[in-house]
Amino acid sequence: MIAIAPGKLILSGEHAVVYGRPALAMAIDRCAQSIIAPGQADLVSFNLLDLKEHDSFTLRALGEMHSRLLRNYQLFLNGELGIRDVLHKPIELFEFAFITLLDGLRLKFGGGIDIQTQSNIPIGCGMGSSAATVLSMLRAIGHYFRVEFRPDWFLKYSMDAEKLQHGFPSGVDSYISLHGGCALFRNGEAESVPLPRLRLYLVNTGTPTATTGECVVEVKNNFANDPIWNDFEAVTLELEKALRANDHETFQQMIGANQRLLERIGVVPEKVQHFAKMIEATGGAAKICGAGSVLGDNGGLLLVIAENPPVELCREYGYELLTVRGDPLGARIV
Repeated sequence: MIAIAPGKLILSGEHAVVYGRPALAMAIDRCAQSIIAPGQADLVSFNLLDLKEHDSFTLRALGEMHSRLLRNYQLFLNGELGIRDVLHKPIELFEFAFITLLDGLRLKFGGGIDIQTQSNIPIGCGMGSSAATVLSMLRAIGHYFRVEFRPDWFLKYSMDAEKLQHGFPSGVDSYISLHGGCALFRNGEAESVPLPRLRLYLVNTGTPTATTGECVVEVKNNFANDPIWNDFEAVTLELEKALRANDHETFQQMIGANQRLLERIGVVPEKVQHFAKMIEATGGAAKICGAGSVLGDNGGLLLVIAENPPVELCREYGYELLTVRGDPLGARIV
């Protein structure tokens, strides 16, 4: 039993979506994969190949861990615990998601199960790797137990897990990974938008020093009531219009405008700002895709629009250049 789920890029509106403003995001052709197979009796085994973590648990142990993580998350909400300390290790995210699905759908467990995950989505770079991996696992488990596929159920259980890692997740990562394609998120609703039809590149500036959750909290502390979110909204809506009209020039202009807003809220490291300005100087545009970072030199992924791939510039900065295309399908059994 194999399920895959794509990663995502936010084209515009990262951080702003937390404050009820629209965001535009697309699924990409990099995916997480989960393989489910029968296992040792009465045990749930997790093998996270990318993270090199492997362990097995009884349902009782998973239930105790579930309760502990819920208590930790409440401490975070109370301001008594940092978001990075809610989970003790990455494997707990998947343990939590598994038992949440099992309890939520009232599935009867017996006989044991082995869960193996792997992904070609860069970790910690704003591409929704955790949401995609959790969703691929949930989709595979649901199919394994012959549960009717109800997207709203799987979105809810994915979001329950994402809270433990990101604190106040917007839901964009989970929705796009689940449904695929491109969508505008506004007022809690998603509206389909055509996938971009121009040449896009991704530049990996390195894993951010700060986590997504830490960036969200820092921005919340400094800009929660700032009118800058009106500017984010205007840029996102212009970008949506450009996509619908296949207006490449306006699309590129709005990508640059979004980058400057992200710089203003302090989530683009100085080195990454310089790189983006070099792209603009050659007639292109670039912007952070994801939470960025409030610490260090690395900012995760940059979306780059350019006539030619910026090979030499990436070599000069020590960045990795990646290709990217849209994924129209979302989480699925293969």
